Amino acid sequence: MTKGGMESVEVFTSEGKGRGLKAQKEFLPGDVIFAEPAYAAVVFDSLTHVICHTCFKRQERLHRCGQCKFAYYCDRTCQRAAWLNHKNECSAIKRHGKAPTENIRLAARIMWKMEREGSGLSEGCLVSIDDLQNHVENFGEEEKKDLRVDEEEKKDLRIDVESFLEFWPPQSQQFGMQYISHIFGVINCNAFTLSDQRGLQAVGVGIFPNLCQANHDCWPNCTVIFNNGNHEAVRSMFHTQMRIELRALSKISPGDELTVSYVDFLNVSEERREQLKKQYYFDCTCEHCKKQIKDDLMLAVKEGENKPSAETVKEVIQFSKDTLEKINKARLEGVYHEVVKLCRDCLKKQEPVLGDTNLYLLRILSIASEVLSYLQMFEEAADYAKRMVDGYMKIYHPNNAQLGMAVMRAGVTHWHAGLIEAGHGMICKAYAILLITHGPSHPITKDLEVMRVQTEMELRMFQQNEFMYYKMREAALKNQKIQVMPEPSNETAPSLFHKKE
Repeated sequence: MTKGGMESVEVFTSEGKGRGLKAQKEFLPGDVIFAEPAYAAVVFDSLTHVICHTCFKRQERLHRCGQCKFAYYCDRTCQRAAWLNHKNECSAIKRHGKAPTENIRLAARIMWKMEREGSGLSEGCLVSIDDLQNHVENFGEEEKKDLRVDEEEKKDLRIDVESFLEFWPPQSQQFGMQYISHIFGVINCNAFTLSDQRGLQAVGVGIFPNLCQANHDCWPNCTVIFNNGNHEAVRSMFHTQMRIELRALSKISPGDELTVSYVDFLNVSEERREQLKKQYYFDCTCEHCKKQIKDDLMLAVKEGENKPSAETVKEVIQFSKDTLEKINKARLEGVYHEVVKLCRDCLKKQEPVLGDTNLYLLRILSIASEVLSYLQMFEEAADYAKRMVDGYMKIYHPNNAQLGMAVMRAGVTHWHAGLIEAGHGMICKAYAILLITHGPSHPITKDLEVMRVQTEMELRMFQQNEFMYYKMREAALKNQKIQVMPEPSNETAPSLFHKKE
């Protein structure tokens, strides 16, 4: 079954998993298997005035819709492109007196599109919205949920449906309560997180019916990247719209199932399975979960003569968990020197006990390197970043996007610390990964290419005359304020599918 631009994939029934996607031809790492525009998408409530409602780019100055005073756009191009989807929303917001929540706005956009096009297959879609899973009947059914939580989810659904009915205009096509519940269930299970142009912050949520068919695997052969499109080239053949791209991470043969990971791999198999069951209502049966592959690395403890006792390991893990809670609190309050102190104290306890790839050690190293870089304590940050990257390399898939981003951050930290050889090596490694996961035209890959060229030039200068290199670097940094690292984020990298909290 193929349709409009989707000739290279086919929907099939995957044993024990329901529908899945299968490759129709061979793909190599970095190939775009398909690109899909959103069926419907909205900006998060908290960011509606700083993110363009068409392309989801973060911009300094946005133009506001003169009618509803709610939607914001980069320019006329984005505003014109949005009108078909914004027209009904615009008048409904004016009638309602205010914009509803992102969930209600997304449901309304889906239903206005159905009103225009019908609920059958849209152009380029392999499945209709009606055929997407909603799991409404699963709310609260997983084993560890108690009745109170079950009722909480059902109550949230009732509130969403009631709020939708208040917002939905009387002149629009009317839908039954059961169908509206189905749409909210579809959003809850299938919504995809949209990121800003640098891919570092989650800024919105959208429905992509073809992407929804890709099943999960903890060690997938594909990754999904959000591409904000190119509205500046509107009059040229290079004009592209906002879309997601399914990209190959490894060689894929015709007939292979196409898989993506719904969760970060950096958790032991039991925790990943719990998370998948809780959020997506299925038991993961992938090879890495069944055989607990890499769990031993993530739980590694020091070996040799001074091997710690099981009791000591248990104490250090508990201390690490308690410290991570304190760190989260200190980060929320912006007390970064306290975060550094907590990290140093925790590392002192961890280092004699935990192995180099232990999850808890890697989490503390990651936070310490990020916060110390922000505080411009680059040498200490670089040491932690190097250890973190060494651990990640042994755990993550070699073409994992989060690995690529971590190596890039570590490379920049080493450059700031004046460690040009290690910094250039890491930036080259990150560039090789992001070329596959993000592609050469993604803004973050382009930024990395500039860094790669600059550090290569500096490395040549360093190798020719080390003394002169440091003299020139010192002079350059005096004249030009060193680039301050971005403030540490309290969020993890945007996850693949968006879950309503």
